[in-house]
Amino acid sequence: MRLVHINLLQPGMKLGKRIYSEEGLVLLSEDVELTERLIRRLKDLGVGYVYIKEAATEDIIVPDMLQEETRRRALVEIKQQFQSMSGMKTKSRIPHFGKALSGLMNTILEDIGGQKEAMIMLMDMNSSDLDLYNHSLNVCVYTLVLGVASGYSRQQLMEIGLGALLHDIGKTQIDPVVLHKPAKLTDEEFKIIQQHTTYGHRILKDEPGIPLLAAHCALQHHERIDGSGYPFGLKGPQIHEYAKWIALADSYDAMTSNRVYRKSLLPHQAVEVLYTGSGSLYEQRMLEKFRDCVAIYPVGLSVTLSTGEVGVVASIDSRIPQRPRIRVLKDADGQTLKAPYEIDLSTALSVMITGVEGDEGVPPTPSCDEFS
Repeated sequence: MRLVHINLLQPGMKLGKRIYSEEGLVLLSEDVELTERLIRRLKDLGVGYVYIKEAATEDIIVPDMLQEETRRRALVEIKQQFQSMSGMKTKSRIPHFGKALSGLMNTILEDIGGQKEAMIMLMDMNSSDLDLYNHSLNVCVYTLVLGVASGYSRQQLMEIGLGALLHDIGKTQIDPVVLHKPAKLTDEEFKIIQQHTTYGHRILKDEPGIPLLAAHCALQHHERIDGSGYPFGLKGPQIHEYAKWIALADSYDAMTSNRVYRKSLLPHQAVEVLYTGSGSLYEQRMLEKFRDCVAIYPVGLSVTLSTGEVGVVASIDSRIPQRPRIRVLKDADGQTLKAPYEIDLSTALSVMITGVEGDEGVPPTPSCDEFS
């Protein structure tokens, strides 16, 4: 299958993967033939890219980070627990949800552990606009991959996983009008949003079954190593390592998710933006580990090579994710090949990816936190 930007979809194309709603429900099934009406509907929902089936790429399999049932169950559980405290006063009695989420975390860890070499692959390429539930799950999965790559123990993975899953739970206490404002926030509104870190800490710190470190993750995931973050302006060693990992995953997911008021960035663009904060917002060693764990060119993505040829990412070697195997579909003159062939960029070192479908460039001097 091939990954196609929403603006390049044509009636008659067939879906290669299901399209999900914000809550994990199936909106369109695999093999559905797209019509002009369906394409308009997908645009209205904020879908940025769609996997389609075609003969030249029919054997290219796009891996999922979570099993479909795990993802569905996770989104249902997250929604239920988050909505149960939506609008509640943080000093009120909070429902005990530690046991349920710990069981969910075990299932997620089993899915990730079942992969030979887990990598960070986009989870929302074929789902609708970013929301709190999907974002919480995505950040959890991305953070766990980083934790596994860092050699964390099972207990540590449970701690950081719950911290990542619940990092934004304080947003349930924020006025929805401000939280979902489809435009740039005023200074006063931004101050209101910033309170979600302290709200999250209050909710989690005394919750049975939730590690205290998870509460610290909610409190510190917007702190930055140069002291420019919030709520306390902590610096470097004052910030827990878990919160530093979650900060990277949080910003990455926000950047690579489509929103009503902003188009998503592609993975390689998002990584470039993160690197602008090296040594100031994020630790360089963590950025390097993140870069080594992320599939910056997703399987199925259309790319242009330095040779002028055009192809699709066919597979990724987790040891060198920046140099995938490319199935060449068009020659340098733009002619479709009758017999496509593949180039392994990990060995063809003189060939580079010079363009990506949907790549409109990285915003000038972006702020990573504006995407959170």
